[in-house]
Amino acid sequence: MLAIGKKNITHTLKTKHLFLLPVLLFCFSCNESGPQKAGKKEDRVGLFENGLFNQDEFAKALQAKVPALDTTDSVYLKTKILSVQQALRYAYTRNEFSPFWVKEKGVTDAAGKLIDELAQLGDDGLDPEKYHVSDLRKQLDALKGQKSAELSAVVNFDTTCTRAYLQASRDLLIGSVPLKKADSLWYHVNDSVWSAPKLMLSKLGESDDYPGLKEFRSEIPTYALLQQTLHRYRELSKDSAYMAVKENMGTVPKDSVVAFIAEKEIGDTYDPGNDTVSRSRQILQNYQYYNGLRMTGKKDSITVAVLSRQPDETIKMIEANMERLRWLPKKLEDEYVLVNIPMMEFMLRKDNFDAFRMRVVVGKPERQTPVLNARMVNIVFNPSWGVPPTILKKDVLPGLTKSGAAYLSKKGLRAYDHNGNAVDAGSITEANYKRFIYKQPPGDDNSLGVIKFNLPNQWDIYLHDTPHKEDFPNYSRAKSSGCIRLQKPRELAEYILTELEGRNRFGQPYIDTLVQTHKTRYEILKNKIPVHIVYLTAFEDSTGKQIRFLRDVYGRDAKLLSLMQ
Repeated sequence: MLAIGKKNITHTLKTKHLFLLPVLLFCFSCNESGPQKAGKKEDRVGLFENGLFNQDEFAKALQAKVPALDTTDSVYLKTKILSVQQALRYAYTRNEFSPFWVKEKGVTDAAGKLIDELAQLGDDGLDPEKYHVSDLRKQLDALKGQKSAELSAVVNFDTTCTRAYLQASRDLLIGSVPLKKADSLWYHVNDSVWSAPKLMLSKLGESDDYPGLKEFRSEIPTYALLQQTLHRYRELSKDSAYMAVKENMGTVPKDSVVAFIAEKEIGDTYDPGNDTVSRSRQILQNYQYYNGLRMTGKKDSITVAVLSRQPDETIKMIEANMERLRWLPKKLEDEYVLVNIPMMEFMLRKDNFDAFRMRVVVGKPERQTPVLNARMVNIVFNPSWGVPPTILKKDVLPGLTKSGAAYLSKKGLRAYDHNGNAVDAGSITEANYKRFIYKQPPGDDNSLGVIKFNLPNQWDIYLHDTPHKEDFPNYSRAKSSGCIRLQKPRELAEYILTELEGRNRFGQPYIDTLVQTHKTRYEILKNKIPVHIVYLTAFEDSTGKQIRFLRDVYGRDAKLLSLMQ
């Protein structure tokens, strides 16, 4: 997003908040009184004849097409985020209505480089025609080598190039579809700075140095891996032998057919050193793993359906997840926590390497874990648990209605008034239950277990231990009320406090001693760890070299794909 600050353009472009419009308007208020009208236009203007460029005629024609910013317009004064159209007007106004892609001697090399790069946006899962690449090629061919050209054609070519560059750079940096329409539970902030107009002005405005689109492409390693996988599946869609096998494998494919498809899609994963299972079963289990299926080693109906899935379907899944990555910041920190909801796994990453990894339990479909980012600020040993409003309404109320005070006793819940005074459970009814606060004291049966990792956020989502260890071996682990339950909380606490914080006494024996006291203790972190909770149905395996396709546990892919068409 392009924001404009409140002091001056130079300062604003260096900030992390995308150009805020009021400053832009202020910068122009000294010399711009509003849009100017174009002068009388000749049928043909000798733009390239004898190397002469008629700047005045071009500027007049351009302002007729792209008006200067009107500093008195209340719409602009209230606008905080610039659209592509507003950014286009900003760029041309700052460039004094000179062209970016056409110079005195003709079309620049930068224009050709732009068109070539736009044509390659399919590698990003974007449609090059959204950026008028075919039309631009035709216009470029028509203008090349001409000694004179219609002024309108030159203006149209330059503005179309500018619009395409701005739109493509914006789509690469912050996404091509309206985020909230695609996923209403995606709250992760993308604070990347959209610097496309600045780059155009500093490079094209002063020279013919093409400001490539690479500047705006995600640097998260998953993105490049998805690009490679996208290329492979597009090649597979042209593989006649592969396509023939896909279409004619039947309801119970032979082992040789499974092996053929698996090798084409995920490579040779057979490990001859593993003699505990047969070759065919191992290949099938690996295929199931990389496609987010239960690793039964059997040709069940779900597995056969995935084996017969056409490459075009897989390509769409890849493109959807590339779009999701564009909703994230262009680059993540050197050290951070990432929880991928569909994978149901936790990763603590340092320099793109998984220093710590474990399984997690995420929110059930009716209580979905939102996508968000926050910072881990402390670790709590022996936490108490305060019942949040959602659980109070959906769990505690039905329990009280059915069993009364016995429900609170069974769940280990204690009731308090708003002054902190204990309340007799027998006095709580369906009519007055909202008047009280409900808590679980520290202990092994506490819903948070014995360790909690706090990351303050408005959705009250955090990472914590759980007394329900039986859930972690399961294939499906979408069972919580929204928070993230950790498989190895004690080991994580030890790693963070010893390796990252340098508090060497926090080995497992010391942590065990703390837990046995049943007293609440906070360990404040000096280094607040960034935490990214994301929703990606295509994500790398533990080696970081191969993409896994995961079950769309919350059914979010379909809506996103419909908006991307």
